[in-house]
Amino acid sequence: MGKITLHNIRVFTNHGCLEEEGKIGSEYSVNLTVKANLSPSAESDELKDTVDYVHLNKVVKEEMAKRSKLLEHVAERILTRILSEDDIVTFAEVEVSKINPPLGGDVEKVTIILSKER
Repeated sequence: MGKITLHNIRVFTNHGCLEEEGKIGSEYSVNLTVKANLSPSAESDELKDTVDYVHLNKVVKEEMAKRSKLLEHVAERILTRILSEDDIVTFAEVEVSKINPPLGGDVEKVTIILSKER
Protein backbone atom coordinates (compact mmCIF):
# COMPACT_ATOMS: atom_id res chain seq x y z
CA MET A 1 0.00 0.00 0.00
CA GLY A 2 1.19 3.53 -0.71
CA LYS A 3 0.04 7.13 -0.49
CA ILE A 4 0.02 10.03 -2.90
CA THR A 5 -0.61 13.51 -1.51
CA LEU A 6 -1.21 16.75 -3.38
CA HIS A 7 -0.44 19.66 -1.06
CA ASN A 8 -1.92 23.14 -1.21
CA ILE A 9 -3.82 23.13 -4.52
CA ARG A 10 -4.76 26.81 -4.74
CA VAL A 11 -8.08 27.84 -6.26
CA PHE A 12 -10.05 31.08 -6.48
CA THR A 13 -13.79 30.36 -6.59
CA ASN A 14 -17.15 31.34 -5.11
CA HIS A 15 -18.38 28.85 -2.47
CA GLY A 16 -20.43 30.01 0.49
CA CYS A 17 -23.90 30.56 1.88
CA LEU A 18 -23.77 34.34 1.57
CA GLU A 19 -24.86 35.98 -1.68
CA GLU A 20 -21.75 38.21 -1.61
CA GLU A 21 -19.50 35.13 -1.52
CA GLY A 22 -21.02 34.00 -4.79
CA LYS A 23 -20.30 37.35 -6.38
CA ILE A 24 -16.81 38.24 -5.14
CA GLY A 25 -15.30 34.80 -4.54
CA SER A 26 -12.52 33.73 -2.20
CA GLU A 27 -9.22 31.92 -2.09
CA TYR A 28 -9.20 28.23 -1.21
CA SER A 29 -6.55 25.63 -0.53
CA VAL A 30 -7.07 21.89 -1.02
CA ASN A 31 -4.97 18.98 0.21
CA LEU A 32 -5.74 15.55 -1.19
CA THR A 33 -4.35 12.19 -0.09
CA VAL A 34 -5.14 8.87 -1.76
CA LYS A 35 -4.06 5.35 -0.87
CA ALA A 36 -3.47 2.66 -3.47
CA ASN A 37 -1.27 -0.32 -4.21
CA LEU A 38 1.79 1.40 -5.71
CA SER A 39 3.92 -1.76 -5.93
CA PRO A 40 3.10 -2.45 -9.61
CA SER A 41 4.17 1.04 -10.68
CA ALA A 42 7.25 0.94 -8.44
CA GLU A 43 8.39 -2.10 -10.43
CA SER A 44 7.13 -1.22 -13.93
CA ASP A 45 7.88 2.52 -14.00
CA GLU A 46 4.68 2.91 -16.06
CA LEU A 47 2.00 5.58 -15.54
CA LYS A 48 -0.74 3.07 -16.41
CA ASP A 49 0.12 1.14 -13.21
CA THR A 50 -0.33 4.02 -10.78
CA VAL A 51 -2.62 6.87 -9.76
CA ASP A 52 -2.18 9.79 -12.15
CA TYR A 53 -1.81 12.86 -9.93
CA VAL A 54 -2.41 15.13 -12.93
CA HIS A 55 -5.90 13.59 -13.08
CA LEU A 56 -6.35 14.07 -9.30
CA ASN A 57 -5.49 17.76 -9.63
CA LYS A 58 -7.92 18.09 -12.55
CA VAL A 59 -10.77 16.55 -10.52
CA VAL A 60 -10.11 18.94 -7.62
CA LYS A 61 -10.07 22.00 -9.87
CA GLU A 62 -13.20 20.96 -11.79
CA GLU A 63 -15.21 20.25 -8.65
CA MET A 64 -13.98 23.40 -6.89
CA ALA A 65 -15.19 25.41 -9.91
CA LYS A 66 -18.82 24.30 -9.29
CA ARG A 67 -20.45 26.55 -6.71
CA SER A 68 -21.56 24.99 -3.42
CA LYS A 69 -22.94 26.60 -0.30
CA LEU A 70 -20.96 24.26 1.95
CA LEU A 71 -17.36 23.07 1.78
CA GLU A 72 -18.58 19.63 2.85
CA HIS A 73 -20.59 19.36 -0.36
CA VAL A 74 -17.68 20.16 -2.67
CA ALA A 75 -15.39 17.82 -0.69
CA GLU A 76 -17.91 14.98 -1.07
CA ARG A 77 -18.04 15.53 -4.84
CA ILE A 78 -14.24 15.38 -5.06
CA LEU A 79 -14.10 12.11 -3.10
CA THR A 80 -16.93 10.51 -5.06
CA ARG A 81 -15.32 11.30 -8.40
CA ILE A 82 -11.89 10.06 -7.39
CA LEU A 83 -13.21 6.73 -6.12
CA SER A 84 -15.45 6.27 -9.16
CA GLU A 85 -12.85 7.26 -11.77
CA ASP A 86 -9.73 5.52 -10.43
CA ASP A 87 -10.13 1.83 -9.66
CA ILE A 88 -6.84 1.39 -7.80
CA VAL A 89 -7.61 4.10 -5.22
CA THR A 90 -8.83 2.40 -2.03
CA PHE A 91 -9.04 5.46 0.23
CA ALA A 92 -9.18 9.22 -0.30
CA GLU A 93 -9.07 12.14 2.13
CA VAL A 94 -9.62 15.76 1.17
CA GLU A 95 -9.06 18.93 3.18
CA VAL A 96 -10.77 22.03 1.81
CA SER A 97 -9.78 25.35 3.39
CA LYS A 98 -11.37 28.74 2.88
CA ILE A 99 -8.70 31.42 3.29
CA ASN A 100 -9.74 34.52 5.27
CA PRO A 101 -13.37 33.42 5.78
CA PRO A 102 -15.94 36.17 6.44
CA LEU A 103 -16.43 35.37 10.15
CA GLY A 104 -16.22 38.87 11.56
CA GLY A 105 -12.80 38.26 13.07
CA ASP A 106 -9.16 37.60 12.27
CA VAL A 107 -9.27 33.94 11.15
CA GLU A 108 -6.59 32.69 8.76
CA LYS A 109 -8.70 29.86 7.35
CA VAL A 110 -11.42 27.35 8.08
CA THR A 111 -10.89 23.73 7.01
CA ILE A 112 -13.17 20.74 6.61
CA ILE A 113 -11.78 17.23 6.26
CA LEU A 114 -13.69 14.32 4.74
CA SER A 115 -12.57 10.83 3.78
CA LYS A 116 -13.99 7.78 2.00
CA GLU A 117 -12.82 4.28 1.33
CA ARG A 118 -14.07 1.40 -0.75
